[in-house]
Amino acid sequence: MKRLHISKKNLVLFYDKHFAKIVFVIAFVCMILLYPNVGKFKYAYRSGTPWMYETLMAPFDFPILKTSAEINQEREQVANQLVSYFKEDNSIAAIKILDLQQNQLKYALPQEVENNIENSLIDIYDKGVIGEEFYDSSAGTDYVIVQQNKRAQEQLLIQLYTPGKALRHIKSELMVAFPEMDADSLMNLAGAKELVEPNLIYDQKTTNLVHKEAMEFISPTKGMVYAGELIVSQGEIVTPEIEQLLDSYKAEYNNTMGYSGGILQLLLGHSIVVVAILILIYVTLYFVNKEIFYTHNKFFFLIFITILILAITALVWNVARDYFFMVPYSLFALYTMAFFRSKLVFPLYMISLIPLLVISEHGTVLYLMNVVGGAMALYFFSLFNRGWLQFFNSFMIFVGMLLVYLSFIFMANEQIDYQDYIIFGHLFLNALFVVAAYPLLFLLEKLFGLVSGATLRDLSDTNTKVLKELASTAPGTFQHSLQVANLAEHAVAEIGGDTRLVRVGALYHDIGKMNNPQCFIENQAHGIDYHKNLSPVQSAKEILAHVTDGVELARKYNIPDIITGFITSHHGCTQASYFYNKYIKEGGNPKDIALFTYKGTYPATKEQVVLMIADSVEAASRTLNDYTKESISNLVDSILRKKISESQFENSDITYKEVNIVRESLKRQLAEIYHARISYK
Repeated sequence: MKRLHISKKNLVLFYDKHFAKIVFVIAFVCMILLYPNVGKFKYAYRSGTPWMYETLMAPFDFPILKTSAEINQEREQVANQLVSYFKEDNSIAAIKILDLQQNQLKYALPQEVENNIENSLIDIYDKGVIGEEFYDSSAGTDYVIVQQNKRAQEQLLIQLYTPGKALRHIKSELMVAFPEMDADSLMNLAGAKELVEPNLIYDQKTTNLVHKEAMEFISPTKGMVYAGELIVSQGEIVTPEIEQLLDSYKAEYNNTMGYSGGILQLLLGHSIVVVAILILIYVTLYFVNKEIFYTHNKFFFLIFITILILAITALVWNVARDYFFMVPYSLFALYTMAFFRSKLVFPLYMISLIPLLVISEHGTVLYLMNVVGGAMALYFFSLFNRGWLQFFNSFMIFVGMLLVYLSFIFMANEQIDYQDYIIFGHLFLNALFVVAAYPLLFLLEKLFGLVSGATLRDLSDTNTKVLKELASTAPGTFQHSLQVANLAEHAVAEIGGDTRLVRVGALYHDIGKMNNPQCFIENQAHGIDYHKNLSPVQSAKEILAHVTDGVELARKYNIPDIITGFITSHHGCTQASYFYNKYIKEGGNPKDIALFTYKGTYPATKEQVVLMIADSVEAASRTLNDYTKESISNLVDSILRKKISESQFENSDITYKEVNIVRESLKRQLAEIYHARISYK
C-alpha cells in the first residue's frame, strides 16, 4: 500500500515536471490525425511570370476549366435568353366559334362570310394566340415553349398570332374572298374584335424553374487536354491561357489523383509541418512568457486553440472548400487576448494560422487576409468592446479582409466578377460571426478554469455584491483595498504584469475581514481598542483568521480561483509580528511561532508578489509620523528586506530587477500621495 502511494506521488511529480512535453506530444498526435491526407501541389505559378520548372507535359487526360469570367458571361447570356413557357387553353377556340355562330344569326351575317371567318379562327387558334406583350423577339429568344396536350414543344414567335395580327389576318381573308364587300363592315357585323383573345397562357412558375435550371447547369469545362500534350515549356511566360491550363491540371490532380507518393513520405511531410508549428509556439512562449509552461490551464488552452484551428481548417477543406472565406478565424485571436497579455497574442495567432496557409488552395490570400482581420479585431476590440460598438469592430474586420482580397485581384490584373461578389458576402458573414460567437468565450472560461478580461472588468466594479458589502461592513478595509489596488496596478504595469488581474486581486484580498471588521485597526472607532482584553494568542488567532475566512467567502460568492490565490498569498507565510513580540515579552515560548504564522501560500506570480508588497507598504505607511522622501524610502526598503529575508518570493517568477522596479514605483507613488502641503496663514 505504501509502495502504491509512493508510486502515485512520483507519477504526479513526473506529470508536473514534464507537463508541457506531454501536452506537446498529445498535440502532435492529434494534429497528425486531423491533417488532411493529401499532398501539396508542387508547382507555384502566376500569370505574367516565367515558368521556373521543367517543361510540363500532361500526365493524364483532364478537362479545361472555364474561368470565372467565362462562366459569368455564359450566365449573362442565359439570363438574356429567357425562354417563356405557355399553356394552351383549348376551350377558348370553341367558345369564340360559338359566339361567331350566334352573331351570324343575330345580325343576319351571310353564311359564306361566317364560314370564312370561322375557318380563319380555326387556323389562328390552331397556331396559337399570345398577348401583345410577349411578342417582342428582341427581349431575348425568338421562340417560346408551348405545352399542348401534355406535350411541350418550341414554337417560333413569328408563327404565332397576337390579337392584332389575328384581326389583320381575318380582314385579309375577307378582302380576298369578298372583294365587292366592305371588309371592315363585315368584321364589325361579326364582332371580330371580341372573337380573338390569347389561348396561350403565360406560365410564370415553369418559366422561372426552367430558367433557374439553365443557370445551374452551365458546364464548368471547355475542351480537353490529353495525356502527353504540352502544357507549358520551361522559361515560357505564363499567359492567362497557360494559367487556365495549369489551374485545370491542378484541380484535376487534387480531385482525382491526389498524392501519388508513398504514405510514409506524406506522413513525414505532415509531421515536419506540425513539429514546426509546435516549435514556433514553444519558442514564442519561451521568450515572451515562460511561466505559461507551468500554468497548466493556460498552456493547455493555447494548445487547444491551435488544434481547433487545424480541425476547422481540415473540416472545411474536406466538406466545403468554398466556405473558407466565411470561417471567422479572427475570433480565435479575441479568445486568446481575453486570457493572455497582448504582446503574446498576435504571434501565437499567426502561428496557429499556418495550417490554413499550407492546406488551402488559396492559402496565401486566406492567411494574409485572416492575419489582417485578426489584427483589426485585436486593435479595435481593445477600444470598443461593449454594446453595439462590437458591430463597428465587425465592420473594421470586414474592411481589413476585403482590402487584402482586393489587393490580390488587382495584382493579378483581374476584374471583379460574380464569384468575387459571393466571396465579399462570405467575408461580411465572417465578420458578423466574430461578434455572434464571442459569447462562447465564457464557456471556454469555465472549461479551462481561466478568467477573461471581461470577467475581471466585472469583478473590478465596486458595485458588485461582495465589494458593496465590504464597503458597508468594513469601510476602513475597503478604503485600504482601493489604495492597495492603485499602488499595485501602477507597479505591475512597470514590470509588464497583468494590471487588470492585480487590481481585482487587491480589491478582494481582504474580504475575510468582513466576518470580524472591528478586529482590524482601520475599522475601529476612535478610542476603542478591540484587542485590549485579549491575549496575544487570541488576538493573533482572530487576525490570522481573515485569510481562511476570505477563502470561504470567495467560495460562497463564486470568486474565481485565480483571485482566491491573492487572498491566500497576500500575507504568504509571515507572522503577526506585533502580537508575537508581545507574547515573547510576556514570557511566552518562542517555539510557539506557529500560533502567530499565517496558514497561507507563498506568492507564485509577479502580480501576487506586487500585491503582497503593496499591501504591507500601504498599511505601514499609515503609521509614519512624517512623510518625507527619506522616511518613505526607508519604510519601503525595510519591508522589502524583511520579505526577502523570510524567503517569501522564492516560489515566484519575479526577478530582483523587477523587485527593484516595484520598490521605486511604490516610493514614487507614496511620495505623491503624502506630498507636503503648503500651510496658508
